[in-house]
Amino acid sequence: MKLAEALILRADLRTRLDQLKQRLVRSAKVQEGEDPPEPPADLLRESERTAEELERLIQRINRTNSATRFGGGSLSDALATRDVLALRRATYADLAQAAVVAQDRYTKSEVKFKSTVNVADLQKRADVLAKEYRELDARIQEANWKSDLLE
Repeated sequence: MKLAEALILRADLRTRLDQLKQRLVRSAKVQEGEDPPEPPADLLRESERTAEELERLIQRINRTNSATRFGGGSLSDALATRDVLALRRATYADLAQAAVVAQDRYTKSEVKFKSTVNVADLQKRADVLAKEYRELDARIQEANWKSDLLE
């Protein structure tokens, strides 16, 4: 199995766990004299099996990411870099958005606001970080499809 396939399976297992949780919650209580839509014990067993499968898969993915060479480091290193790029981009974009001043004054006595930062520069930086993120993510995706999942 390729790493990319394992990542797809991981997402499917997480979705499955969420669905099982919702079904469990719906079956947790019923009106006296009624039966639950599904037996909670069966759903719990299935949830536990799915969680165990997900745990084993995540461990294999993590081992593969750590062992796979990527650039000057590992695929795990690249994932950390990508995640931080996303955080940095969001910071610049959110700051630029917050600094946009709209003058909605209706009388001269209302408070006037002004920006304390250069919105254009912030947006340019956010755009550069977004481009770096996209390029790195594309290279990571390529590596995911080329790398075999380790045991």
